Amino acid sequence: MSTIEFEKRGAVAEIRLNRPDKLNAVNAEMLEGLGSALDDAESDDEVRVIILSGNGRAFSSGFDLQTAEPDEGLSKDERIRRELQYDFDMIMRFWDCPKPTIGAVHGYCLGSSMEISAACDITIAAEDCRFGSPEVRFGSGIVCLILPWIIGLKNAKELLLEGSTNTDARRAETIGLVNRVAAPAKLMTEARSLAVEIALNDPLAVRLTKKAINDSVERAGMREALVAALETDIEIETTETPESKEFNRILASDGLKAALAWRAQHTG
Repeated sequence: MSTIEFEKRGAVAEIRLNRPDKLNAVNAEMLEGLGSALDDAESDDEVRVIILSGNGRAFSSGFDLQTAEPDEGLSKDERIRRELQYDFDMIMRFWDCPKPTIGAVHGYCLGSSMEISAACDITIAAEDCRFGSPEVRFGSGIVCLILPWIIGLKNAKELLLEGSTNTDARRAETIGLVNRVAAPAKLMTEARSLAVEIALNDPLAVRLTKKAINDSVERAGMREALVAALETDIEIETTETPESKEFNRILASDGLKAALAWRAQHTG
């Protein structure tokens, strides 16, 4: 079974994450499939809009870490750098895509998958969707620090520094993380309706308008800031402290709940 589904519905291409038994946690195979699906949608002149969604109970619980995989000739730090750069580039493909991208999210939209939804041009969330970025709880960083550019500094700091995974869809709409909230049963209907409305417009005007909007924040330094933040994430992921070493030891042996309890006990 393919972990990425691709379907054309007239002028709209639908890309679906399809690893429902793992809450669509994005692994290396899915990243490769996402790239191929985007290639197909971008190169097809009939496609004018792209919808990204997820099968099963969630849009996505985040990105699976693959750094444990050995790679002959590369150090662990080099493998981490290569993986994070690859993850970053995939997230930014939705921002850089010349065609409008719509994220249709439900269930859970967490971690780097939330960054993908933020990089989409428009995001529609089901009422049951929960957002969050738990990286700091694991001693990890943010792959693509796009949230401050989307929802503002104060909201981004609250979401990213708290590490909660329980921001609801209405709160996400209030802070500008999503454009609309829909009943779960109507999520795809609303996403498809919006996609068709966009597809009816002049494609050159749509493409250049998207480019002009993106350029406005690129000129303000967004791209340079994101690249610099990626370097910070690499530093976080490749630096081991006594606390992170013990946390990871407990995490591996006793699970997340025990590791979080140990940190709480040793804080303050």
